[in-house]
Formats: sequence, structure tokens, C-alpha cells
Amino acid sequence: MRDAYHEELDSIGDDLVEMARLVGSAIGRATTAILDSDLKLAENVIEADKKVDGLQHDLEARAIALLARQQPVATDLRIVVTSLRMSADLERSGDLAQHVAKLARLRFPERAVPHDLHATILEMGQLAQRLMAKAAEVLVTKDVDLALQLEQDDDEMDLLHRHLFQHLIDERWQHGIETAVDVTLLGRYYERFADHAVSVAKRVVYLVTGEHADEIQSEIQPVTGVEGA
Repeated sequence: MRDAYHEELDSIGDDLVEMARLVGSAIGRATTAILDSDLKLAENVIEADKKVDGLQHDLEARAIALLARQQPVATDLRIVVTSLRMSADLERSGDLAQHVAKLARLRFPERAVPHDLHATILEMGQLAQRLMAKAAEVLVTKDVDLALQLEQDDDEMDLLHRHLFQHLIDERWQHGIETAVDVTLLGRYYERFADHAVSVAKRVVYLVTGEHADEIQSEIQPVTGVEGA
């Protein structure tokens, strides 16, 4: 019974990794769809989100069943509860990739992103995909140091988001209100996607250490200044 129980825990972990890989691929493909006005690819991303939803629902059902049957405590309880929260982060990430694809479909055959912002959106999409790939790696390796790096990596996304916003408020903006709304939404989708990747990594830190990532990072902050100065 205990062997079956731990196999089920491992299976839940495997599903989280698969979800992370699926949503990472989805945001990359959705970015291509929005930049190239590729309707077929956009439809593919939208349809593929059903698999992520199915994995999340199945994981949730199995986790709740484990809680009911096994009544885990200590580390095992932390694994089950944290896995439920991570699956919610990953499911929401899939939704955000789907939102990008739906915007591509909505504006087809036109392109939602003006040419002068093409490079910025491409960079945001590529960064989002890299962040989720790193989150998937953290899920596999349980590498706390790598997990803690994700929040620093996310600073790059925040910079890109600010750069995007600066274009929108520039008095030289010539692309109209509808495009401004589209670009604003896209920026928000990528920013939130990155936040969910960071959230997954932070939950792995808690899973491994029993401490929250913010607490660990505050403990390892370098001391500045000269003692006694």
C-alpha cells in the first residue's frame, strides 16, 4: 500500500512537469501565431489547452483522493497541497497562452502587433518560454538555487513590460486605440505568465525546504557597508 501511495505521489509530480512543458510550448507557439497572424497555429494552441485542463482536473482529483485515503502528514502533506497549488498556476499559464492565441484569431487576417513592437513581443514570448522551461527543470531536479534564480530572471520581463508601456504612452503612437488595447493585453498576458512560472519555482523551494522562498532570499542577502561604521 505504501509503495502504491508513493508511486501516486511521483505520478502527480510527473504530471506537473508535463503541464509545465505543455504550457511552455503553448506560449512559444502562441507568440508565433500572434506575430505571423497564423490562424491555423492559433487554433492549434487554443485546442491544445484542453489537454492542460484535463491534466489539471485529473491531478486535482487524485490529490484529493490521496488526502482522503492516506491522510498524509508532514512532508507528504506538503507535497500534496503544494502540488495542487502548482497545478493551478500551470493551468492558468495555459489559459494565458490561449488568450494570446485567441487574440491572434480575433485579428486575423490582420496582425495585432505593429511592426515597431514586433521585436519586443517576440522577446517577451521567448523569455516566457525560457522561464517556464526553467520552472519545469526545477520541478524535476528540486534545485533550490535554480528556483531562486527565477525571480531575478523575471526582472527582465518586468523591464520589457515597462518598455512596451512606454511605447503606448508616447505621443508619437500612430496605431490607434484598438491596437493599443491589444498590445496592453498582450503585455499583461506575458507578465502574468512569467509570474506563474516564478510562483511554481517558489513552491518547489517550499516543498524542498519547508521555508518560503522570500524568507530564504532575505537570509542570504549580502551585507552592505562596514561593520561598526
